[in-house]
Amino acid sequence: MRFLVTGSAGFIGFHLCRRLIDLGHQVDGLDGMTDYYDPTLKRARHSELSRSNLFRAHEFLLEDVAALKRLIEESDPEIVIHLAAQAGVRYSIEQPSSYVSANIVGTFNLIEALRSRSVRHFMLASTSSIYGANAMPFSEAQRTDHPLSFYAATKKACEVMTHSYAHVWSMPTTAMRFFTVYGPWGRPDMALFKFTRNIIEGRPIDIFNGGDMQRDFTYIDDCIEAIVRLIDCPPQCGGAENTDPSLSSAAPWRAVNIAGGAPVALEAYISAIEVATGHKAIRNELPMQPGEPQATLAATDVLERLTGFRPRTNIGEGIRAFVDWYRAFYKV
Repeated sequence: MRFLVTGSAGFIGFHLCRRLIDLGHQVDGLDGMTDYYDPTLKRARHSELSRSNLFRAHEFLLEDVAALKRLIEESDPEIVIHLAAQAGVRYSIEQPSSYVSANIVGTFNLIEALRSRSVRHFMLASTSSIYGANAMPFSEAQRTDHPLSFYAATKKACEVMTHSYAHVWSMPTTAMRFFTVYGPWGRPDMALFKFTRNIIEGRPIDIFNGGDMQRDFTYIDDCIEAIVRLIDCPPQCGGAENTDPSLSSAAPWRAVNIAGGAPVALEAYISAIEVATGHKAIRNELPMQPGEPQATLAATDVLERLTGFRPRTNIGEGIRAFVDWYRAFYKV
């Protein structure tokens, strides 16, 4: 099939494109190569993908409407997987306008360009942050009206916009709510990358809230397996009698948690990095950061019902794979 993947030089986008290429699909990858983190890593990912003649790289921002329309006309995608976004909870406090431009305006430009086309499945990257202060485990049936960060608020806006387009234009849409994805080629702004780098270099790592934090981690290979399986599960409008809590009754739109389904304590996470690197962490204790949840935990029943798959990679195994990649890539 013909795929368009936005954010193809990003962490998840790179791994997804590589998997789609391995499956024999034609992939057009679009990335804006912004400098939120080192573009050198992004270009290295695109370079890896460009070794295949099934991949075509495109570099511009989703805010460029004319370029976006040209790409869609030329590539004529059957499946669109929209991963491009301005990420990061803390950065959204410092630079909120970039989230409006990249996430809200960029997503609008994409769905507007697609609305008159027969796309089989539009898949949107959402976030666990959308659940805010809801009770855990977070489930797709919960309301998500009270985000705790501006990043989460823009992702909520993207979900709402795509729901309206799914209803009006009959565009089958899945919002994938990712829970702390980690692994090789990971983002430098995320804790695993920062902790690994600083521990290897003998520098302190920032420990928030006295280490009293938990996350539902998702290893990258499990995340990609879930996405690939969901491709063949486009939602159909549930109707008034719909009893599926993940599926809208008014549109062919559904939300799906992609998560390990088990919380990992921050202290256990750090210990696993220490084991994988062979070094002890130097700790810099800091208070809880604004907008950050103390814990996340997902219900993964919907994912398993739709795909027969539930992520199972052990945190120690996943961290070891990241540390091995980090040492090889940065030659340390």
